[in-house]
Amino acid sequence: METPASGPWPQRPELAVRRLVPSVPLPAYAHEGDAGLDLAAATAHTIAPGDRAAVSTGLALAIPMGWVGLVHPRSGLARRHGLTVANAPGTIDAGYRGELQVLLINLGPATVAIEVGERIAQLLLQPVGRAQVVEVDDLDASERGSGGFGSTGRNVR
Repeated sequence: METPASGPWPQRPELAVRRLVPSVPLPAYAHEGDAGLDLAAATAHTIAPGDRAAVSTGLALAIPMGWVGLVHPRSGLARRHGLTVANAPGTIDAGYRGELQVLLINLGPATVAIEVGERIAQLLLQPVGRAQVVEVDDLDASERGSGGFGSTGRNVR
């Protein structure tokens, strides 16, 4: 098995993490090969069906320049309770230094209790490309053209 320092990963940026709540766990990969770091709740919440809550992680991060943090839902919470990230994926820019909060929404039929230390989301780090915006009079042609929603699939009823 490859060690984290020598693993198959093409890039391993350093993620500086400051605990604002000393008892919260640091973000961690549950398994070798996982894409996302687990994020845990620093505060308890009760979320009724249809409600949203900004859940504290008790952490502040320094995402490296040239990278973005993307906050994704945990599939188990979505499957069991209908709990997901309302603005999935949430975006954490490299310049943000405030507390990381996860905006959860309950899409299920029952109230969900979030306990301190419970894993509520996962954080993926991705390299970012920066565009140079150029205004033009016309766009080059493409096979798809201006086809929008549903234009590349079959109409299934």
